[in-house]
Amino acid sequence: MKKILLYSTLAFLFSCSGVKRTQEALNSGNYWTAINKAVSNIADNKAKKSNQPFIVMLEDAFKKNTERELQHINFLKKEGNPANYETIFKTYERLKAVQQQIRPLLPLRITDENRKAQFNFKNYDAQIIASKEMLSNYLYTNAVGLLESGITKPDFRQAYDDLKYLQEITPNYKDARQKMDEAYQKGLDYVIVEIFNNTDKVIPARLEEELLNFNTYGLNNLWTEYHTNKLGNLDYDYQMEVSFQDISISPEQISEKQIIKERQVKDGFTYVKDVRGNIVKDSLGNKIKTDNFKTVRADFYQFTQFKSAQVTGVVVFTDLRKQQQLNQYPLASNFVFEHIYANYDGDKRALDNELLSLLQLARVPFPSNEQMVYDAGEDLKNNLKNILGRQRFN
Repeated sequence: MKKILLYSTLAFLFSCSGVKRTQEALNSGNYWTAINKAVSNIADNKAKKSNQPFIVMLEDAFKKNTERELQHINFLKKEGNPANYETIFKTYERLKAVQQQIRPLLPLRITDENRKAQFNFKNYDAQIIASKEMLSNYLYTNAVGLLESGITKPDFRQAYDDLKYLQEITPNYKDARQKMDEAYQKGLDYVIVEIFNNTDKVIPARLEEELLNFNTYGLNNLWTEYHTNKLGNLDYDYQMEVSFQDISISPEQISEKQIIKERQVKDGFTYVKDVRGNIVKDSLGNKIKTDNFKTVRADFYQFTQFKSAQVTGVVVFTDLRKQQQLNQYPLASNFVFEHIYANYDGDKRALDNELLSLLQLARVPFPSNEQMVYDAGEDLKNNLKNILGRQRFN
């Protein structure tokens, strides 16, 4: 009984809190919020007595929201600015959306006043179609004007955005698709990428190819296109220069470490004898034995093969139109080849399992200098990806 009372009290408090928040939204002019909160509560059970305040507030919020939205539309129409077409179109769509949100709940009854809640629904389809047509024509005209008279990349990108939005609200409008492609091509920043090797070492062709494969970097920059092969008919905006300044490769080294290991191991057994020299037996008549131990020793020799490579460079971005350097980023990578193997002299039983595992390994050939540089390239690719992600041209 106490649990039922507790649940009822919590439900009441929650309902009161919801009514209060909805009323606050209504009083502050946040009609959309008030409508959404009221609809959400009523949808659970519109006949529930505790939902009566939400029905009253929904009726009030709907009326006030409709009046305000229509007044705003009339003002924008009187202003006569074509830039208002989008706001007018979206406002009509909102008015329709509110009605569609409420319609499934009807009829709603206000029991204290013994009447149905009143919602003066209107058909806004004609207004939506007309305002969308005006907006579509405005977007198309504005975009074409930018394409014909625009002189900067932002002009063409604005035209692209307008045409993209036009495609969303009115698909296949005139030749908007073709104009959109044209705006995209004109709005692109074209970057020519070049690699320079200022070191006395060879850059593996495979590494150079992978560094220049921009498809692997997962770039998400709509307005930048990188070219590694220069097209003669294209006027490039920027240059990206990847310059290797130094490649250091250490000599091949093998270091040796000796470890002396000793351990007590079993070495047979002897029978237990009493003071008279007789063999002692247990209660079952079995002879009692004791293990013999001895100390064994092994000289363990651990060998470590070591070779390292360090590659340093710089990435420079240049504005080719202004002949001005934009940014410079350091590029660096290290790669270490290390291989451990071992052998021993003496009794193998003296060695721990950790050391025994190294005995299964043998010396391996050192990687070539070219391979070392290539292996260092994995970090270079990650560094380059980060640089490309950070670089913004405008």
